[in-house]
Amino acid sequence: MIAEAFEKGGWGMWPILILLAITVVISIDRALYLAKAKVDVDKLMSLLKSQIVSGNVRGAINTCDATPSPLTRIIAAGLRKAGGTDHDIQQAMDEEALRELPRIEKRTGYLAMLGNLATLAGLLGTITGLIRAFAGVAGVDPSMKATMLSRGISEAMTCTAFGLGTGILGLAAYAVLNGRTQAILDGINQGSVESLNLVVAGRTDGAQQA
Repeated sequence: MIAEAFEKGGWGMWPILILLAITVVISIDRALYLAKAKVDVDKLMSLLKSQIVSGNVRGAINTCDATPSPLTRIIAAGLRKAGGTDHDIQQAMDEEALRELPRIEKRTGYLAMLGNLATLAGLLGTITGLIRAFAGVAGVDPSMKATMLSRGISEAMTCTAFGLGTGILGLAAYAVLNGRTQAILDGINQGSVESLNLVVAGRTDGAQQA
């Protein structure tokens, strides 16, 4: 049934099909990456807190290395500078964040653009189908006009339906994946600040005890 509808849609279906394929590929790629990048921030910080407060910075780094993710790599970069100043720790985290954050947001924004393009491609197919329908009935046998007109309108409406369907898919995928991306970014901000505060607090407690 889909193949028949695709054939009825005419040439305008091909651009929509290409946009649909790109949308699906990007959506799957981003979904898999974000699933790997997701970390339970509260659980991670609970583990790191006990290690950092006790002065076991190396253990905290090993914990981060054991669960590789953008957040743990950023925190580990800061912990490796725990012997330096607060500025050194923050700078190390910022440098690592500059490498990790673009990977999290990569290509997700294209989904909204692809959704809009698919809608416009469907509209273009609709217009060309209607033009062909009304132009085709000029100068033909009256008994054939209804058939040609209905065929052209069917082509136009099919392009509209497939274009809107692809557009909805693209925009829905963007909304879901963008929400997951923002959640991961919020977790990174939370984890980075908390880990920096733990290192500074541990250093202050150590100085007071000394």
